[in-house]
Amino acid sequence: QVQLVESGGGLVQAGDSLRLSCTISPRHTFKNYNIGWFRQASGTEREFVAAINTRGLLTDYGASVKGRFTVSRDNSENKAYLQMNSLKADDTAVYYCAAKIIYSDLLTSTEGGYWGQGTQVTVSS
Repeated sequence: QVQLVESGGGLVQAGDSLRLSCTISPRHTFKNYNIGWFRQASGTEREFVAAINTRGLLTDYGASVKGRFTVSRDNSENKAYLQMNSLKADDTAVYYCAAKIIYSDLLTSTEGGYWGQGTQVTVSS
């Protein structure tokens, strides 16, 4: 059973930075999965944030975060990261990481694959 755990969320001020981590177990499965980051603000639908393919050579970003957020992964540590800079109040949400076999599925669907429980990010203005 693949399990994902997000960490690194918290309360920050507008303009600050934060780095989220996503750890996947079992360890040996990590390299087989494309990783996506999603977020869901209260009362809204889940939104695509970023994705990175299995080898870390391909990335995509949602329009609202492009240029401010950076997704990365370290296959030797079975972790993925989301570096968030210049945070805004609109970035406030629960952030989830997801693992899927097919990369394009991360871009086209907010369902399927394996998901973590989420980590809260709150940005005060």
